[in-house]
Amino acid sequence: MKSASRSVFSIALLSTCLLLAACSPKFDWREIRSNDAPYAVAMPSKPNTVTRQIDLNGSQVAMTMTVSTVDGVTFAVGTAELPDATQAQVSLNSMKTALVKNIVGTIKEEKVLTMPHGTAGGQLAITEIQALGAAGANGDDQVRVLFARFVAKDKRVYQLVVTGAEKVVKRELADTFFTSFKLN
Repeated sequence: MKSASRSVFSIALLSTCLLLAACSPKFDWREIRSNDAPYAVAMPSKPNTVTRQIDLNGSQVAMTMTVSTVDGVTFAVGTAELPDATQAQVSLNSMKTALVKNIVGTIKEEKVLTMPHGTAGGQLAITEIQALGAAGANGDDQVRVLFARFVAKDKRVYQLVVTGAEKVVKRELADTFFTSFKLN
C-alpha cells in the first residue's frame, strides 16, 4: 500500500515538474532601456552590461555592451559615442569587420535597410549582415552564424548582434530582436 501511494506521488510530482517545464518560456522577452544611450530593445533574458575601451578607426572610445544569452544564443547591443557624426558613420565598417573576424567568418549576405526615426517620418540607414564562422573558431566543432545590424545616429554608433551555433540560431529570433530595437 505504501509503495503504491509513493508511486502515485512520484508520478504526480514528475507530471507537475514536466508541466511547469513546458509552461516556462525559453525566451522571456522583456524591454530594456539603456542608461548610457537613447535606445530600447527586447532581450530574451535579464542582460548584463559591461563597458570597455576599444579602438574604432583610431579613436579610443568607451563601448557599452548589453548582453543576454539563452541556450547558447547570444543577443547583444553595443553602443559608443565618437567625436563627430562623420567618424561615427565611418566606424560602422570597422565594427562589422571586427565582429566577422571574431567568429573567423565570412559574410554570406549584406544589405542596407532603413528604420523609422523621429516623428516627421525620418529614416536611418542600417547595414545588416549574415555571416558564417569556421567550426572550431570558438572552441567547439559547430559552425557559428552571426546576424548583425549597424546604425549611426549623430555621434553615436549601435551594433545589434545575434550569434550562436548555426543549427540553433534561427532567423526568426534575429528578426524579433532587431525589430524591437528603437532609438529614443
